[in-house]
Amino acid sequence: MRPIIEFCTNNMHFGTDEIFEALEENLEYDVIEYGCLTNCGQCSSTPFALVNGEVVTATSAKELHEAILSKIAEIDAWNDLDL
Repeated sequence: MRPIIEFCTNNMHFGTDEIFEALEENLEYDVIEYGCLTNCGQCSSTPFALVNGEVVTATSAKELHEAILSKIAEIDAWNDLDL
């Protein structure tokens, strides 16, 4: 199953737009941008994204990118166990 990574346009001022563009180029992921993900408290205070519906946060855009890739690796590992 391809990971679904969702970004909020209101969170792009943290630099998540660059992460969005980088991940969007990878054909192994479904990367979606929404006007709002209804996580307003988080959105105004820290970079975040949803990975398969789970909130992933970090203190910087670079750390968020690493956290997203880590979450995807974790999901892949769980999926491998289900085989």
